[in-house]
Amino acid sequence: MRYKMHKKVERIELSSEELRKMQMIMLEMLIEFDRICRKYNIKYSIDGGTFLGAVRHKGFIPWDPDADIVIMRDDYDRFFEVCKNELDKERFFLQDYRTDRYYRWGYARLIRKGTEYVRAGHEHMNSKNGVFIDIFTMDSVPDSYILRILHRLSCFCIRRTLWSEVGKKVHPNAIKRSWYGILSRIPKDLVFKVRDNIAAQCNENKNTNLVRHMCSPHPQKHPYGFPRRLFNSLSEYEFEGYKFWGFTEYDWYLKSIYGDYMTIPPKEERTSHIPCSSFKLIDPKFRERKH
Repeated sequence: MRYKMHKKVERIELSSEELRKMQMIMLEMLIEFDRICRKYNIKYSIDGGTFLGAVRHKGFIPWDPDADIVIMRDDYDRFFEVCKNELDKERFFLQDYRTDRYYRWGYARLIRKGTEYVRAGHEHMNSKNGVFIDIFTMDSVPDSYILRILHRLSCFCIRRTLWSEVGKKVHPNAIKRSWYGILSRIPKDLVFKVRDNIAAQCNENKNTNLVRHMCSPHPQKHPYGFPRRLFNSLSEYEFEGYKFWGFTEYDWYLKSIYGDYMTIPPKEERTSHIPCSSFKLIDPKFRERKH
């Protein structure tokens, strides 16, 4: 969610050295994620700014401290299971609401242990923190127009309810902060149960035209979801000297999100959309791996 945050929320600006260090930590997690997926033949695609960075920069967008993955529900469930034995747990932690009782987001994260990274406005959250990559899970969207509208509305309500624990602190409007305070009293386990039930019902049909991640907003051009066909064909893309999987239809996908995606924005617009209040290495044994 991209709100102007409440003025009392403190944030820091990362130096270029800190930003690059964060990107290299995220690269380490992308490599581990890809290693597991290749070993177990699990499909995924890099997503969002990560995909744009691969196509336009062959690596991270220079000013972007973010990394995203998108994966179908069945494939994520397999990834979740194999990580119990396969994931390097000395370095990484797979975070979702089942592995972290305080985690409130409807998508998973891979966290690098030995780091600290706190988003501005999230200081009061008790979930585990650290430098992370987001793993967005895609579910089927009903083909019926009426059901699509209802599905989109349910996703909106679920997303806002989960975000309410942050919204009650950071939303610039006092009335809405109060409203989010009320929403935050709804037990998150109940919200996830509703989300999982809706996802399970929709995923009974694995041939719907559209898929979407239920707990993250979609661009205005595709408010109900993206074509399922994108997952039918994947290609390798160079990223920081490594190869990661992405949709073969990269041009259609990136245009649908960013428009003229190959044009680099003016300098004043080259800012991160994810302000943070804390970033540091907290494990004295932490050493960046050579890539």
